[in-house]
Amino acid sequence: MKKSSAISKFPISRGRRLRHSSWIRSLTSETELSVNDLVQPLFVREDKVSCSNIIGMPGLKRLSFEELKKEVSSIVKLGIKAIAIFPVIHESSKSTSAKEALNQDNLVCKCVKYLRKEYPDLGVICDIALDPFTLSGHDGVLDRNGNVDNDRTIKILAKMALNFSEAGCEIIAPSDMMDGRIKTIREYLEKKKYINVSIISYSAKFCSEFYGPFRNAVGSEKDKAISKESYQLNFKNRNAALRAALIDMKEGADILMVKPSGYYLDIVRDLREISPLPIAAYQVSGEYSMLKNAKKNEIFNYKNAVLESLYCIKRAGANLIFSYFSKEAAEWLSKINK
Repeated sequence: MKKSSAISKFPISRGRRLRHSSWIRSLTSETELSVNDLVQPLFVREDKVSCSNIIGMPGLKRLSFEELKKEVSSIVKLGIKAIAIFPVIHESSKSTSAKEALNQDNLVCKCVKYLRKEYPDLGVICDIALDPFTLSGHDGVLDRNGNVDNDRTIKILAKMALNFSEAGCEIIAPSDMMDGRIKTIREYLEKKKYINVSIISYSAKFCSEFYGPFRNAVGSEKDKAISKESYQLNFKNRNAALRAALIDMKEGADILMVKPSGYYLDIVRDLREISPLPIAAYQVSGEYSMLKNAKKNEIFNYKNAVLESLYCIKRAGANLIFSYFSKEAAEWLSKINK
């Protein structure tokens, strides 16, 4: 019997009976949001990178290593369980081969080593993609024709994942969208005995205009000749996301990611229904920027709008949410959930 067949008609059935007061709304709430659901992304810059402000992302900065220490301390005090590190590399450290990604003393490794020592119970998630390290700003290295070289890139990504794992990273997050990278990374880590390193796969990462402020933040807005449409998913397609997720599940992913989130809640729900794995959703820089601009122009209640956006992502089926609002939301939720 379908659930709908058991619903009586008006006036026997009145939906407003369960909405007439705050206590009954709380008792019948189907979705709960807590600090345990949140991941705070952080931009960390090399000392040679002088500009700290991020265009389009008010309230956020490219943090120096010393600033990172203070920021993480405040994040931990709020009860947030994990952060995601995104490096901002100076132009002099970039190359066509992204060799800095494999440097055992690079910025990411330095941060991970410090965080593992000082905050052993904090989850540190490392992004696996070459765009911060390449001169082109692409997620992979280019072949002689100027196209992203998939098979050469995934070998570098596997070594990059090992490099971060050796530094102490316990969760890596390949966001590059190369074919076969999850299998290549998983097999390489297994071979090197890093069997407990988890993989959050950006399985459903769409080619989106909403990444603009992020690309400005990490300095990867470079080569306009080749669009990332050649490897990121077409935002018009739904089945392609499901196919990518199913492949990543078979290749050894531990968590599946949908990015962006707000305009892609159908994909979050799809992955929730087809996969027993935890689902992550990334509320991206463009989504953050729009809500911040709405706040600036006093268009609506900022706090309520941010929380609504996060609750909706959770309701769609996400187990964890990467959001630049995580710190603010954690403060609000600590008062709501008392």
